[in-house]
Amino acid sequence: MTEQEAKPKKKGSFWKRLKFPSALTLLFGLIAVVAVLTWIIPSGAYKVGEDDAPIAGTYEQVDKRTTNKDGKEEDVRQGLWDIAYAPVRGFIDAADVIIFVLVIGGFLAVEEKTGALRAGLGKVVRKLRKHTKWIIPILMTLFAIGGTTYGMQEETIAFYPLIIPLVILAGYDAMTAVMIIVYGSIIGVIGSTVNPFSTGIASGFADVSIGDGMLGRVIILVLSLIAGIWFTMRHAAKVKKRNEELEKAEHGEHNHEAHVSVRELKAFKAAREEIKTNKIPRLDGKRKAVIWIFALTFVVMILTVIPWAYKFNITWFEDVTAWLYSVPFVGQIIAHVIPFGDWWFGEIATLFLISSIVIACVFKMKEGEFTKTFVEGAMALLGVALIIAASRGISIVMKDGMIADTIINWGENGLSGLQESVFGVITYIFYLPLSILIPSTSGLATATMPILAPLADFAGVGRDLVVTAFQSSVGLVNMIAPTVGSLVGGLALAKVSYGAYLKRSWPLFIILALISTAVIAVLAVI
Repeated sequence: MTEQEAKPKKKGSFWKRLKFPSALTLLFGLIAVVAVLTWIIPSGAYKVGEDDAPIAGTYEQVDKRTTNKDGKEEDVRQGLWDIAYAPVRGFIDAADVIIFVLVIGGFLAVEEKTGALRAGLGKVVRKLRKHTKWIIPILMTLFAIGGTTYGMQEETIAFYPLIIPLVILAGYDAMTAVMIIVYGSIIGVIGSTVNPFSTGIASGFADVSIGDGMLGRVIILVLSLIAGIWFTMRHAAKVKKRNEELEKAEHGEHNHEAHVSVRELKAFKAAREEIKTNKIPRLDGKRKAVIWIFALTFVVMILTVIPWAYKFNITWFEDVTAWLYSVPFVGQIIAHVIPFGDWWFGEIATLFLISSIVIACVFKMKEGEFTKTFVEGAMALLGVALIIAASRGISIVMKDGMIADTIINWGENGLSGLQESVFGVITYIFYLPLSILIPSTSGLATATMPILAPLADFAGVGRDLVVTAFQSSVGLVNMIAPTVGSLVGGLALAKVSYGAYLKRSWPLFIILALISTAVIAVLAVI
């Protein structure tokens, strides 16, 4: 045995070996904690109105042992069986949301299989090669559209090999490419208008329509995008000026006062030599059609969830649906289709399922290929579905233990005399650390909305404001959190250190936080 073999391997320090638990494990632990709290926190209940919302000032404490509707005495304190059963009940209770998420996964996988979006972006990139000044605003806007509509984040990994060479050839650096992709998509998530994974799920558990609060989210999106583009272009301009000096130095023409180091010059040459022509799908007729179907699906989704009739007194969609019902044969074919404005998770899931089939037909996918792709896409989001179930289990344990209303009552007492704008800002700040504790966006929405949404009623603001505070706060944390796979993976592809990225990004982080809080405060007052 050699000396090297005999020497025991170092296991490393405790902190290096310590691993943060997964979101699912963390949620199971929270279920257990909440179950314990049902033995400690007083139980109580509000009287509810016609819309099932708690009525302020009607809270009353109840005994832990109560008589149920059937006249049987039961103990509301939660035990081991309740802890184990909670995620299963959560799965059943949130079945419509979970099915929606799985169908979305299949839909996105089918689109990805066609390569249509990559082909479309590739064409945009090629056209911009001669118009370098438009690279940053156009690409960031496209990524923001992806973020605000379907939560584009993990998908951005595929675009780094495409964007990095373009940006370097334009005279910038890999950091600029990272900023374009990350800032663009994250700003879209911060201003999520119809993002089903944040705004959609949060709205569902807050008992409001996705269309509620749309204007505020659009304002946050536009202002944040302007700030992000300005910040990125400011960095890019400095880089380009420096690279021009390096290019002159390469030919011995540079100004010696610029202090171009040998190391910096070598790095500049190496970055250019690494650039290779990337193979991207050809944007043919079929892929163009897929892009149109993809975009039209989200347009239809927006139209279906805006409460046209009951909120804006616009009955056009209801009138058209009633007229179609009256048309012979057509009425029988479209029977049971409800008017736009009244759709929810089940109907929207059906829309994405139909769009998936249409895309497969247009792209001429074989039946086996389509079903395999769709199922694999749904399986990829099965973890999200389980997280939603576990998160819903937390609410179920709180409700069955009758402590949910007690916590809401504490919030009601704490909010008495509090200005509406302050409530919105506090909610936003509250979600910043909580989104690190529960890194799943959908899981966090499922776990917290049943508590925080009723508090908005007592604060005198719309529940949609809580949804807006939630999604903008969670999106902001994803901009810097080292646990976000798309961020860390993208930095690795671009060969940019996390420390360098963080140093570059923190000023924009603060700017975006100020924009969101300012808009939320104004919306609360209005």
